[in-house]
Amino acid sequence: MSASRTLSLLLNLGHALDHLFMLIFPTVVLAMGAELGRGYAELLPLSLGGFIAFGAFSIPAGWLADRWSRSGMMTVFFFGVGTASILTGFADGPTQIALGLTLIGVFAAIYHPVGIAMLVSNRDNVGRILGVNGVFGNVGVAFSALIAGALADAIGWRAAFLVPGMIALGTGVAFVLLAREARDGAKARGTAAPPARVPRADLARVFAVLTVATACGGVIFNATTISMPKVFDERLSVLTHSTLGVGVLVCGVYLLAAMAQLCVGWWLDRGSLKSVFVPVVALQVPLLALAGTMENYAMLATAIAMMFFVFGQIPINDAMIARYTAEEWRARAYAVRYVVSFGASALAVPLVAWIYKSSGDFRMLYYVLGTLAFVTFTAALVFPGDEEKAAAKGMAA
Repeated sequence: MSASRTLSLLLNLGHALDHLFMLIFPTVVLAMGAELGRGYAELLPLSLGGFIAFGAFSIPAGWLADRWSRSGMMTVFFFGVGTASILTGFADGPTQIALGLTLIGVFAAIYHPVGIAMLVSNRDNVGRILGVNGVFGNVGVAFSALIAGALADAIGWRAAFLVPGMIALGTGVAFVLLAREARDGAKARGTAAPPARVPRADLARVFAVLTVATACGGVIFNATTISMPKVFDERLSVLTHSTLGVGVLVCGVYLLAAMAQLCVGWWLDRGSLKSVFVPVVALQVPLLALAGTMENYAMLATAIAMMFFVFGQIPINDAMIARYTAEEWRARAYAVRYVVSFGASALAVPLVAWIYKSSGDFRMLYYVLGTLAFVTFTAALVFPGDEEKAAAKGMAA
């Protein structure tokens, strides 16, 4: 395997680690209540600072990547998030846990604006690349529940932070060793053609729709992934009664749903964005509503279908940036996209905690998420119908 392909593999692995670190806590929180003497609704908000940092620090990360070095920022990501996770594993009490989770969010914020910009750099067709990268991200989401549940049951909740932290440090060493060689190879290959000019009215419409889809999608993604372990803990009683069992079920759902990104990536390389965007978000609406009422096997089936389309939206949003922005400021464009996404997704933490505390279940939460999916669907309907024709029209003008 060439150095550039190995580097791409490490970048994809970084995506898996990024989501894994951000979602360790929602599973581990099920096992730490006894030690800390607090309930789920009281402990879950400890992760709020991390999710806020996950969005807020995307902007400086993207700016530094474009102005300094993308590979340098990815090195900071691997070593920073690994160290922060290890420190969280040694935390003593709720305050230190909250600080550790916030530090994880600070370094985890680097990946999306920088790692994805590196992957799509000088590429014409990005659907397959984003699809594969999305699968890795969702594998991280999936295995966060499984790894955290297994380590929490077998050793203790601290191990759920310590072991992934050491893996990130090891990956960082491999990345540093390969980055220089792969960068030299990329220079030899040259660059792809710049994006075609698009009429200003269409461009404004694209980014308005992207903003709505990013904000609503961020809340939906975070709320579903945060709440899923607890939902399964309460509604799949015929299947499991342990933290590890919940983790296995959540992992299985996410792994099956991750295949959506490969399907959507293949579809994006063969059709217009709108022809993919509209059906993917349309199907989220009824499935999120159903998830508010289902139990046991019906809940499991609904969760698989629901997460398939929630995950499937991610490469669509990233493809919008790749197709409508210039290479030299793409990391900053991704930074803005993800600061909106993760800034909005931070709202999911108090939303999940408040609805669960006030109602005692998640029925109303999924109705709210279904409403947000309907808003995204409405926005998708006004997206330009064929961006390639619009680009050609802009060049002719």
